[in-house]
Amino acid sequence: MARPGQRWHPELDDCQEDTARLWGLGKVLTDEDITEKIVSVVSLIIPTKNEAETIGECIERAQKTFAEMNLEGEVLVLDSSTDGTSKIASSRGARVIKPDKLGYGNAYLRGFEEARGDWIVLMDGDLTYSPEEMVKMLPLLADGYDLVMGSRLKGKIMPGAMPPLHQYIGNPLLTGILNRLFSAGISDAHCGMRAITREALQTLNLKSGGMEFASEMVIEAASKRLKIAEVPITYHPRKGASKLNSFTDGWRHLRFMMLYRPVPFLLVPGLLALVMGLILTAGVYLQGESRMHSLTLGGLLLVIGYQMLLAGLHFGAFGAAYGLSGSKTIEKIMSYHSLEKELLLGMALLVAGIIFGARILMSWEASGFGALDAAQNAMMAMILSILGIQTIFSGMFISLLLLNSGWQED
Repeated sequence: MARPGQRWHPELDDCQEDTARLWGLGKVLTDEDITEKIVSVVSLIIPTKNEAETIGECIERAQKTFAEMNLEGEVLVLDSSTDGTSKIASSRGARVIKPDKLGYGNAYLRGFEEARGDWIVLMDGDLTYSPEEMVKMLPLLADGYDLVMGSRLKGKIMPGAMPPLHQYIGNPLLTGILNRLFSAGISDAHCGMRAITREALQTLNLKSGGMEFASEMVIEAASKRLKIAEVPITYHPRKGASKLNSFTDGWRHLRFMMLYRPVPFLLVPGLLALVMGLILTAGVYLQGESRMHSLTLGGLLLVIGYQMLLAGLHFGAFGAAYGLSGSKTIEKIMSYHSLEKELLLGMALLVAGIIFGARILMSWEASGFGALDAAQNAMMAMILSILGIQTIFSGMFISLLLLNSGWQED
């Protein structure tokens, strides 16, 4: 289901439709229509790393597509290869640029700086995506959409193009989480083929240098309420060795979503664990009975829950320092951040733990350093001391993260 402001175009499923008909989304455009809708330049940005086997064909097919659509197009190859990719790309008429830093996102960020087009297309250079898919995507930019995403999951995935783990678990799961948190309303958040207007691109706060750049663009677009459309595309098997790492790349995407929305990932489960631990620990201790197993479980929930809460604040502080459009809840919590108050709270908890420990030592001394039944008091001393130390160092860490971010401490 498309979100408000988003359209799905099932009529674009047939790649064999006449080019002019596709360009008009069902009608043949007049010369006047073309003059009004076509932009001066379309920039195709292709990040490459050892794609000598495919880059030549990729560029030639892209140039042919531009010509068929009566568009002036430029091809930018952001190359970090050690093979002959750059020479082949240059010989085919592409502008070859070497990124300052390695990384999928860094290549695109540099490409955005160099691109001259009013419309910008993103695509891999391994021919897993067909350059001819631009025929489906660019008319939607002319139709008023800001970002057009390809969808492999609603298109066609050729045999061997995508591992089953990615097709049936990884991509649907991560896309579902992204849609749930950011209301993007798309089916394939990690599709590498997409098109965006320069005006829309300039509103996005894109910073990621790695694979999480794909998620960041969609998250930023949804957060800025850009008009997003999807078209079904065909995904082909790549030639050469894959550069993807399933679990590492998946974790990067999930981690990036946690930076934007730490509340459901950390604060909510952390608060639940903290409350359960507090009730269990306080109930057992106040009863005065020796129930060490229950007290141990309560203490464990307390420490884990408190650490998750602090981790949520750390993610929020890093997001603020990094310049992300983060959670409003985190922003509100961070507005109450005060190093002095957190240090005082931490010291109070630590002192309480020390007092419990001191009482145990005095009781032990009074008994002549013999056998002593003070396990519950020892557990309470440990819990309070851990919470106190966590609070002290957490306050220091958050203050360091926010030092140059513009946040004002209370």
